[in-house]
Amino acid sequence: MPEPQTEIDEETVQGFGAELRGEVLHQGDASYDEARTIWNGMIDKRPALIAQCAGAADVITAVNFAREYNLEIAVRGGGHNVAGTAVCDDGIVIDLSAMRAVWVDPRARTTRVQGGALWSDVDHETQAHGLATTGGIVSHTGVAGLTIGGGIGWLMRKHGLTVDNLLSADVVTADGEFVRASKDEHSDLFWALRGGGGNFGIVTSFEFALHPVGPTVLAGPVFWAADDSADVLGFYRNFVRDVPDELGTVVKFGTIPPLPVVPEELHWRPAVAISVCYAGPVEEGESVLRPLREHGTPLLDLASPKPYVTNQCGTDSTVLHGWHYYWKSTDLPELSDDLIDVFVDHAFSAESPRSYSVLFHLGGAVSRVDTDATAYTGRHAPHNININGVWRPDEAEGFAESETVWARRFLDALEPYREGVYVNFLDADDGTQRVREAYGEHTYRRLAEIKAEYDPHNVFHLNQNIKPSG
Repeated sequence: MPEPQTEIDEETVQGFGAELRGEVLHQGDASYDEARTIWNGMIDKRPALIAQCAGAADVITAVNFAREYNLEIAVRGGGHNVAGTAVCDDGIVIDLSAMRAVWVDPRARTTRVQGGALWSDVDHETQAHGLATTGGIVSHTGVAGLTIGGGIGWLMRKHGLTVDNLLSADVVTADGEFVRASKDEHSDLFWALRGGGGNFGIVTSFEFALHPVGPTVLAGPVFWAADDSADVLGFYRNFVRDVPDELGTVVKFGTIPPLPVVPEELHWRPAVAISVCYAGPVEEGESVLRPLREHGTPLLDLASPKPYVTNQCGTDSTVLHGWHYYWKSTDLPELSDDLIDVFVDHAFSAESPRSYSVLFHLGGAVSRVDTDATAYTGRHAPHNININGVWRPDEAEGFAESETVWARRFLDALEPYREGVYVNFLDADDGTQRVREAYGEHTYRRLAEIKAEYDPHNVFHLNQNIKPSG
């Protein structure tokens, strides 16, 4: 932690700004409020300065400035983390959101991505060559935050987590040093970056391996009535045991959103949906998915051949910037009958029609990587659930309390089945114990040792923090 910050006069701020290619904003500037606003509208913090960096040199300058004046540092990539750690009160936000360039080498099947890029930026460039790497399931998620926490998404069962596809990273450390981390350079740091979060430095660019994907995939949700949830989940448990790695699935419990493709009579109806993405030939996908699509009496089947990029942004309009989000999460075992009963009892008891839960099917390539190979430790969990309390800002009086209580009660009911947690799904109030739960004691101790090497004073602590050992 930095010491109390030193008083900074306007002349000093102007001198700092003159050293950057980007802009320096402070309170009173016309674009200040827009620049301090992030995805989760619950977060309302006012930094003293926002350094809108144009490249790695600006990031180095900003880190050195913050250290000189004892400023607390927040790091903004895509600004999508639910906990709101991309912004702080009174300190400095080192903002990479202007650094969104993506370069693709189609022959080598690699891409270099700047630290402020969104997954929509990556998919747009890589799909021009019929290539992709594992990204999130919302296209306006930031590449940096998703990657350094692990990176689960549609392609993970076939091609591994995002961190399994990371080849190298350019990093600015707490002392302002620029290093490249890979399996051959700063290999300890490279290990820690693959799941250890933002504890070890500011990643200014990532290099990823790419894979042939699409450009057309069989993807989309199939909906059943909420009352059919127990039957659908029982079928789903057996269905996913033997599906090929090409099939990614996410089960969603909530209401059917009022999208143009949804008949009006189904808008806001409680339902369980199984969304799919088959990362292989469409014809094969049709055969694999037939038992799922024919099970029971679906309310609506929207699974169809579509561009991979279309599927990647398919849920963007249901998780808008500025809405209020409160999350709880845990890894889970295979769906026993008792566990299914917990879903039936709790998943549809939220009061806000925007609240929902999503159950990710892991396994496949995720589980075939050795647990010690990266800092991501949830390799052998069959599922992860993310419980999302959601309401608009104008609905806070009606839903803020009810949705946080619902999310906590749902998580409490899952206590007998919990097997760890995905660090990217931790909210601001989850605390140190849940961070330890995300890694387990062995991995946590190793991360703390690496933290002590690269950030012994815990300069980068606005994250799911791992304190340096010693």
